[in-house]
Amino acid sequence: MDLLLPAMLTIITAATPLLFAALGEMITEKSGVLNLGLEGMMIMGAITGFVAVHLSGSVTVAILASILAGVFMAAIFALFVLKFHASQVPTGLALTIFGIGLSALVGQSMIGIAYNGIPTISIPLLSKIPVLGALLFEHDFLVYLSIAMVVAIHYFLNKTRAGLILRAVGDSHDAAHAMGYSVVKIRFMAILFGGAMAGLGGAYLSLAYSPLWVEQMTAGRGWIALALVVFACWRTGRVLLGAYLFGGISILQLHAQALGIGIPSQVMSMLPYLATIFVLVIISRDIAKIKLNAPASLGRAFHPSR
Repeated sequence: MDLLLPAMLTIITAATPLLFAALGEMITEKSGVLNLGLEGMMIMGAITGFVAVHLSGSVTVAILASILAGVFMAAIFALFVLKFHASQVPTGLALTIFGIGLSALVGQSMIGIAYNGIPTISIPLLSKIPVLGALLFEHDFLVYLSIAMVVAIHYFLNKTRAGLILRAVGDSHDAAHAMGYSVVKIRFMAILFGGAMAGLGGAYLSLAYSPLWVEQMTAGRGWIALALVVFACWRTGRVLLGAYLFGGISILQLHAQALGIGIPSQVMSMLPYLATIFVLVIISRDIAKIKLNAPASLGRAFHPSR
Protein backbone atom coordinates (compact mmCIF):
# COMPACT_ATOMS: atom_id res chain seq x y z
CA MET A 1 0.00 0.00 0.00
CA ASP A 2 2.89 2.36 0.72
CA LEU A 3 4.03 2.01 -2.89
CA LEU A 4 0.57 1.88 -4.44
CA LEU A 5 -0.68 5.22 -3.10
CA PRO A 6 2.17 7.33 -4.55
CA ALA A 7 1.77 5.51 -7.87
CA MET A 8 -1.96 6.29 -7.96
CA LEU A 9 -1.32 9.93 -7.10
CA THR A 10 1.21 10.14 -9.93
CA ILE A 11 -1.33 8.68 -12.36
CA ILE A 12 -3.83 11.38 -11.39
CA THR A 13 -1.32 14.16 -12.02
CA ALA A 14 -0.22 12.60 -15.32
CA ALA A 15 -3.84 12.25 -16.48
CA THR A 16 -5.01 15.77 -15.62
CA PRO A 17 -3.44 17.68 -18.56
CA LEU A 18 -4.66 14.99 -20.95
CA LEU A 19 -8.16 15.24 -19.51
CA PHE A 20 -8.33 19.03 -19.92
CA ALA A 21 -7.08 18.93 -23.50
CA ALA A 22 -9.23 15.97 -24.56
CA LEU A 23 -12.43 17.46 -23.09
CA GLY A 24 -11.83 20.70 -24.94
CA GLU A 25 -11.11 18.91 -28.19
CA MET A 26 -14.24 16.79 -27.77
CA ILE A 27 -16.40 19.93 -27.61
CA THR A 28 -14.61 21.32 -30.67
CA GLU A 29 -15.18 18.11 -32.61
CA LYS A 30 -18.80 17.91 -31.44
CA SER A 31 -19.31 21.14 -33.37
CA GLY A 32 -17.86 19.53 -36.50
CA VAL A 33 -14.35 21.01 -36.38
CA LEU A 34 -11.15 18.96 -36.19
CA ASN A 35 -8.36 20.96 -34.54
CA LEU A 36 -4.97 19.28 -34.83
CA GLY A 37 -3.33 22.29 -33.20
CA LEU A 38 -3.88 20.93 -29.70
CA GLU A 39 -0.17 20.47 -29.05
CA GLY A 40 0.57 24.08 -30.02
CA MET A 41 -2.20 25.44 -27.80
CA MET A 42 -1.05 23.35 -24.83
CA ILE A 43 2.59 24.42 -25.11
CA MET A 44 1.60 28.08 -25.35
CA GLY A 45 -0.59 27.67 -22.27
CA ALA A 46 2.37 26.12 -20.46
CA ILE A 47 4.88 28.87 -21.20
CA THR A 48 2.40 31.72 -20.74
CA GLY A 49 1.32 30.41 -17.35
CA PHE A 50 4.90 29.93 -16.23
CA VAL A 51 5.94 33.42 -17.32
CA ALA A 52 2.85 34.90 -15.65
CA VAL A 53 3.46 33.18 -12.31
CA HIS A 54 7.12 34.22 -12.42
CA LEU A 55 6.25 37.87 -13.06
CA SER A 56 3.15 38.19 -10.86
CA GLY A 57 3.64 35.53 -8.21
CA SER A 58 -0.07 34.71 -8.48
CA VAL A 59 -1.32 31.26 -9.46
CA THR A 60 -4.71 32.73 -10.37
CA VAL A 61 -3.13 35.21 -12.78
CA ALA A 62 -1.00 32.42 -14.27
CA ILE A 63 -4.00 30.15 -14.87
CA LEU A 64 -6.00 32.97 -16.45
CA ALA A 65 -3.02 33.85 -18.65
CA SER A 66 -2.74 30.24 -19.79
CA ILE A 67 -6.43 30.17 -20.66
CA LEU A 68 -6.09 33.40 -22.66
CA ALA A 69 -3.05 32.01 -24.49
CA GLY A 70 -5.02 28.92 -25.49
CA VAL A 71 -7.96 31.06 -26.58
CA PHE A 72 -5.67 33.32 -28.62
CA MET A 73 -4.17 30.35 -30.45
CA ALA A 74 -7.61 28.87 -31.01
CA ALA A 75 -8.87 32.20 -32.37
CA ILE A 76 -6.12 32.16 -35.00
CA PHE A 77 -7.21 28.67 -36.05
CA ALA A 78 -10.89 29.70 -36.08
CA LEU A 79 -10.15 32.75 -38.22
CA PHE A 80 -8.47 30.73 -40.94
CA VAL A 81 -10.88 27.81 -40.83
CA LEU A 82 -14.21 29.61 -40.41
CA LYS A 83 -13.55 32.96 -42.10
CA PHE A 84 -11.19 31.99 -44.90
CA HIS A 85 -12.38 28.36 -45.20
CA ALA A 86 -8.88 26.95 -44.95
CA SER A 87 -8.52 23.19 -44.68
CA GLN A 88 -8.75 22.15 -41.03
CA VAL A 89 -5.98 19.53 -41.07
CA PRO A 90 -3.04 21.56 -42.44
CA THR A 91 -4.18 24.64 -40.48
CA GLY A 92 -4.12 22.66 -37.24
CA LEU A 93 -0.69 21.25 -38.05
CA ALA A 94 0.60 24.76 -38.80
CA LEU A 95 -0.82 25.95 -35.47
CA THR A 96 1.12 23.24 -33.64
CA ILE A 97 4.38 24.15 -35.40
CA PHE A 98 3.77 27.84 -34.70
CA GLY A 99 3.01 27.19 -31.02
CA ILE A 100 6.11 25.07 -30.47
CA GLY A 101 8.35 27.65 -32.10
CA LEU A 102 6.79 30.65 -30.37
CA SER A 103 6.91 28.98 -26.95
CA ALA A 104 10.62 28.24 -27.39
CA LEU A 105 11.24 31.88 -28.24
CA VAL A 106 9.19 33.25 -25.34
CA GLY A 107 10.63 30.76 -22.86
CA GLN A 108 14.34 31.32 -23.58
CA SER A 109 14.86 33.33 -20.39
CA MET A 110 12.72 30.95 -18.29
CA ILE A 111 14.90 27.85 -18.70
CA GLY A 112 16.40 26.76 -15.38
CA ILE A 113 13.93 28.70 -13.23
CA ALA A 114 11.92 26.55 -10.80
CA TYR A 115 8.52 27.13 -9.23
CA ASN A 116 7.13 25.76 -5.97
CA GLY A 117 4.02 24.39 -7.63
CA ILE A 118 0.31 24.92 -7.07
CA PRO A 119 -0.58 24.37 -3.39
CA THR A 120 -2.59 21.32 -2.42
CA ILE A 121 -6.14 21.73 -1.12
CA SER A 122 -7.21 19.22 1.51
CA ILE A 123 -10.99 18.86 1.81
CA PRO A 124 -11.93 18.92 5.52
CA LEU A 125 -13.00 15.58 7.04
CA LEU A 126 -12.93 13.74 3.69
CA SER A 127 -9.14 14.03 3.44
CA LYS A 128 -8.84 12.17 6.78
CA ILE A 129 -10.37 8.99 5.38
CA PRO A 130 -7.68 6.27 5.40
CA VAL A 131 -6.09 5.74 1.97
CA LEU A 132 -9.02 7.17 0.00
CA GLY A 133 -8.67 10.54 1.71
CA ALA A 134 -5.14 11.12 0.41
CA LEU A 135 -6.01 9.60 -2.96
CA LEU A 136 -9.19 11.54 -3.72
CA PHE A 137 -9.35 14.62 -1.51
CA GLU A 138 -5.82 16.04 -1.32
CA HIS A 139 -5.07 17.61 -4.67
CA ASP A 140 -4.48 21.01 -6.19
CA PHE A 141 -7.30 23.13 -7.56
CA LEU A 142 -6.81 22.08 -11.18
CA VAL A 143 -7.29 18.38 -10.44
CA TYR A 144 -10.64 19.10 -8.81
CA LEU A 145 -11.52 21.41 -11.71
CA SER A 146 -10.76 18.69 -14.28
CA ILE A 147 -13.24 16.32 -12.63
CA ALA A 148 -15.82 19.09 -12.31
CA MET A 149 -15.45 19.80 -16.02
CA VAL A 150 -16.20 16.17 -16.84
CA VAL A 151 -19.52 16.46 -14.98
CA ALA A 152 -20.31 19.91 -16.37
CA ILE A 153 -19.59 18.96 -20.00
CA HIS A 154 -21.57 15.73 -19.73
CA TYR A 155 -24.52 17.69 -18.38
CA PHE A 156 -24.13 20.38 -21.05
CA LEU A 157 -24.08 17.95 -23.94
CA ASN A 158 -26.89 15.72 -22.76
CA LYS A 159 -29.21 17.88 -20.65
CA THR A 160 -29.18 21.38 -22.11
CA ARG A 161 -30.65 22.96 -25.22
CA ALA A 162 -27.31 24.59 -26.04
CA GLY A 163 -25.62 21.19 -25.97
CA LEU A 164 -28.28 19.78 -28.29
CA ILE A 165 -27.71 22.65 -30.72
CA LEU A 166 -23.95 22.09 -30.63
CA ARG A 167 -24.39 18.42 -31.45
CA ALA A 168 -26.87 19.28 -34.20
CA VAL A 169 -24.32 21.60 -35.83
CA GLY A 170 -21.72 18.83 -35.68
CA ASP A 171 -24.06 16.25 -37.14
CA SER A 172 -25.52 18.37 -39.95
CA HIS A 173 -24.40 21.95 -40.28
CA ASP A 174 -26.63 22.52 -43.32
CA ALA A 175 -29.75 21.42 -41.43
CA ALA A 176 -28.77 23.52 -38.41
CA HIS A 177 -28.25 26.54 -40.69
CA ALA A 178 -31.63 25.97 -42.32
CA MET A 179 -33.23 26.02 -38.87
CA GLY A 180 -31.76 29.45 -38.22
CA TYR A 181 -28.74 28.62 -36.07
CA SER A 182 -25.46 30.46 -36.66
CA VAL A 183 -23.12 27.60 -37.50
CA VAL A 184 -20.05 29.84 -37.71
CA LYS A 185 -20.74 31.47 -34.33
CA ILE A 186 -21.37 28.14 -32.60
CA ARG A 187 -18.23 26.61 -34.06
CA PHE A 188 -16.22 29.70 -33.18
CA MET A 189 -17.28 29.45 -29.52
CA ALA A 190 -16.57 25.70 -29.48
CA ILE A 191 -13.07 26.25 -30.89
CA LEU A 192 -12.34 28.95 -28.30
CA PHE A 193 -13.52 26.66 -25.51
CA GLY A 194 -11.23 23.93 -26.82
CA GLY A 195 -8.35 26.41 -26.78
CA ALA A 196 -9.13 27.46 -23.21
CA MET A 197 -9.11 23.84 -22.05
CA ALA A 198 -5.85 23.14 -23.91
CA GLY A 199 -4.36 26.20 -22.20
CA LEU A 200 -5.46 24.80 -18.84
CA GLY A 201 -3.78 21.51 -19.69
CA GLY A 202 -0.59 23.35 -20.51
CA ALA A 203 -0.82 25.37 -17.31
CA TYR A 204 -1.04 22.19 -15.28
CA LEU A 205 2.14 20.88 -16.88
CA SER A 206 4.29 23.91 -16.07
CA LEU A 207 2.69 24.91 -12.77
CA ALA A 208 1.92 21.58 -11.10
CA TYR A 209 3.07 18.42 -12.88
CA SER A 210 6.63 19.64 -13.54
CA PRO A 211 6.76 23.18 -12.10
CA LEU A 212 9.44 24.52 -14.40
CA TRP A 213 9.86 25.37 -18.07
CA VAL A 214 11.44 23.03 -20.59
CA GLU A 215 11.13 23.45 -24.34
CA GLN A 216 8.55 21.09 -25.88
CA MET A 217 7.53 19.93 -22.40
CA THR A 218 4.13 18.82 -23.70
CA ALA A 219 6.07 15.93 -25.33
CA GLY A 220 3.26 14.84 -27.62
CA ARG A 221 0.46 15.04 -25.05
CA GLY A 222 -1.63 17.06 -27.46
CA TRP A 223 -1.55 14.19 -29.94
CA ILE A 224 -2.42 11.69 -27.22
CA ALA A 225 -5.39 13.88 -26.22
CA LEU A 226 -6.55 13.87 -29.85
CA ALA A 227 -6.39 10.09 -29.88
CA LEU A 228 -8.28 10.00 -26.58
CA VAL A 229 -11.31 11.66 -28.15
CA VAL A 230 -11.53 8.92 -30.79
CA PHE A 231 -10.77 6.25 -28.18
CA ALA A 232 -13.66 7.59 -26.09
CA CYS A 233 -16.04 7.63 -29.08
CA TRP A 234 -16.79 11.27 -28.26
CA ARG A 235 -18.26 10.37 -24.87
CA THR A 236 -17.37 12.30 -21.73
CA GLY A 237 -17.12 9.38 -19.30
CA ARG A 238 -14.85 7.47 -21.64
CA VAL A 239 -12.60 10.51 -22.01
CA LEU A 240 -12.12 10.43 -18.22
CA LEU A 241 -11.38 6.71 -18.29
CA GLY A 242 -9.01 7.04 -21.23
CA ALA A 243 -7.11 9.95 -19.69
CA TYR A 244 -6.39 7.98 -16.53
CA LEU A 245 -5.50 4.89 -18.54
CA PHE A 246 -2.98 6.78 -20.66
CA GLY A 247 -1.78 8.62 -17.57
CA GLY A 248 -1.01 5.26 -15.98
CA ILE A 249 0.88 4.13 -19.06
CA SER A 250 2.86 7.39 -19.03
CA ILE A 251 4.16 6.89 -15.49
CA LEU A 252 4.70 3.15 -15.92
CA GLN A 253 8.07 3.89 -17.50
CA LEU A 254 9.22 5.78 -14.39
CA HIS A 255 8.28 3.03 -11.97
CA ALA A 256 9.73 0.32 -14.20
CA GLN A 257 13.07 2.11 -14.25
CA ALA A 258 12.94 2.62 -10.47
CA LEU A 259 12.39 -1.11 -9.98
CA GLY A 260 15.42 -1.88 -12.12
CA ILE A 261 13.56 -3.76 -14.85
CA GLY A 262 16.06 -4.57 -17.58
CA ILE A 263 14.33 -2.72 -20.41
CA PRO A 264 16.11 0.19 -22.13
CA SER A 265 14.79 3.56 -20.96
CA GLN A 266 14.19 4.59 -24.57
CA VAL A 267 11.78 1.70 -25.04
CA MET A 268 9.93 2.57 -21.83
CA SER A 269 9.64 6.21 -22.94
CA MET A 270 7.95 5.01 -26.11
CA LEU A 271 5.14 3.24 -24.22
CA PRO A 272 2.53 6.07 -24.19
CA TYR A 273 2.93 6.64 -27.91
CA LEU A 274 2.97 2.94 -28.76
CA ALA A 275 -0.19 2.53 -26.71
CA THR A 276 -1.78 5.43 -28.61
CA ILE A 277 -0.95 3.85 -31.98
CA PHE A 278 -2.15 0.44 -30.78
CA VAL A 279 -5.48 1.83 -29.59
CA LEU A 280 -6.06 3.75 -32.82
CA VAL A 281 -5.29 0.67 -34.90
CA ILE A 282 -7.76 -1.42 -32.89
CA ILE A 283 -10.46 1.26 -33.07
CA SER A 284 -9.97 1.84 -36.81
CA ARG A 285 -10.90 -1.78 -37.50
CA ASP A 286 -14.51 -0.98 -36.58
CA ILE A 287 -15.29 1.76 -39.10
CA ALA A 288 -19.05 1.38 -38.59
CA LYS A 289 -18.75 2.19 -34.88
CA ILE A 290 -16.62 5.25 -35.57
CA LYS A 291 -19.12 6.57 -38.13
CA LEU A 292 -21.98 5.89 -35.72
CA ASN A 293 -20.42 7.95 -32.90
CA ALA A 294 -18.42 10.61 -34.75
CA PRO A 295 -20.11 13.91 -35.64
CA ALA A 296 -21.24 13.52 -39.25
CA SER A 297 -19.90 16.93 -40.29
CA LEU A 298 -16.54 16.51 -38.60
CA GLY A 299 -13.79 18.09 -40.69
CA ARG A 300 -16.18 19.45 -43.31
CA ALA A 301 -16.08 23.16 -44.14
CA PHE A 302 -19.35 25.09 -43.88
CA HIS A 303 -20.37 27.51 -46.65
CA PRO A 304 -23.52 29.45 -45.64
CA SER A 305 -24.22 30.38 -49.28
CA ARG A 306 -25.12 26.79 -50.10
